[in-house]
Amino acid sequence: MFEIKLDNQPKKFLKNCEDVLFDRITAALKNLRQNPVPHDAKHIVGYALSTFRVRIGKWRILYWINYSTNIVVVVLIEHRERVY
Repeated sequence: MFEIKLDNQPKKFLKNCEDVLFDRITAALKNLRQNPVPHDAKHIVGYALSTFRVRIGKWRILYWINYSTNIVVVVLIEHRERVY
């Protein structure tokens, strides 16, 4: 099982978002603990580290996976128009 760590931007985002969106995102993060690369995850090209993204409606979660320490680092949660 993987550990989820949040960068500063995702912490601020989750603190200020609506309750329904908060519940949807936390459910997706719980799923990432079990399976860090679900079938709907996409590999994002152009970042220094191997970055993946998961869709939550119109929102995107970008994250890195460290397999040696079993940690998933969430680096960005943003609306789809502003994420890429």
